[in-house]
Amino acid sequence: MARLQIREALRRAMQEEMRRDPSVFLMGEEVAHYNGAYKVSQGLLDEFGPTRVVDTPISEAGFAGLGVGAAMVGMRPIIEFMTFNFSLVAFDQVINSASKIYQMSGGQYRVPIVFRGPNGAAENLGSQHSTTVDSLYAHFPGLKVVTYSDAPDAYGLLKAAIRDDNPVIFLESELTYGMKAEVPDEEYVIELGKARIRRPGDDLTIVSWGKQVFNVEKAADQLAAEGISAEVLDLRSLRPLDHETLFASVSRTGRCLVVQEGHVFASVAAEVAARVQEACFDWLDAPVLRVHSRDVNQPYAAPLEQAVMPSPERIVAAARRLLGLSEPTDNELSR
Repeated sequence: MARLQIREALRRAMQEEMRRDPSVFLMGEEVAHYNGAYKVSQGLLDEFGPTRVVDTPISEAGFAGLGVGAAMVGMRPIIEFMTFNFSLVAFDQVINSASKIYQMSGGQYRVPIVFRGPNGAAENLGSQHSTTVDSLYAHFPGLKVVTYSDAPDAYGLLKAAIRDDNPVIFLESELTYGMKAEVPDEEYVIELGKARIRRPGDDLTIVSWGKQVFNVEKAADQLAAEGISAEVLDLRSLRPLDHETLFASVSRTGRCLVVQEGHVFASVAAEVAARVQEACFDWLDAPVLRVHSRDVNQPYAAPLEQAVMPSPERIVAAARRLLGLSEPTDNELSR
């Protein structure tokens, strides 16, 4: 196995798929001559040339629409948004075109396209560059919404997304591109719609996805020091959702805590909580709780940014409350 940064694992996935299938191409701002804003596409222009690694103007609606059209006629575009905040400029192309054309054409047109790029907050980028869009895109039928927490999952999930015949929203993070992990040398593909139990436990299930999984794992270590065994479940796929693994875990532990980076209202965590309470009510020993970003636009100042985001300490506090080991404080009531 090689220890790869997440950016290297993503690059390897794209490189292998472009070698395997000449219909795969990459398009976005600075992906070619600049090697990608985060160096994810480094070296791809040298290998595949400017017709398959395409620099675009700052025109998300234009190049997203071009990608949708290319997918409709048999290509497999990978569209990189420099940040998913900018995808909102292309919302009409993603939602009214990519997600609906298969149904509206009666199955005559497939749209095998991947929209990828960093999602959520990084560090001190302000509100307009820190939006978490997972619940926004998961709301719409016709889209698959996928994210990863480490390099092995980044590689296997992106390969699956590129091969999928449906439009896939592939959510990344600036803060994790440099994180390393061992990735098997042999090729593998991770089926979309399958969650992963990253840490088994008996006392409660903590559900999360993306970079918040690392905060959850830190919290699970702190809880373990108190004698509390937390199962950590990484959803990986937000749509489709792996109900089987989710419900099996919660039914066994009897408690569920959902940790997400996005806002509380109309969120993925709210959907997960609702489905768990509908399907697992007889096995639950306590109501499902959520930890999320505070319900404000992301601040620019570092101390305020840290106060808004989920943290291991907030996750531990919620877990202890879920287990009846503490009463909520005023701050915890809004989690």
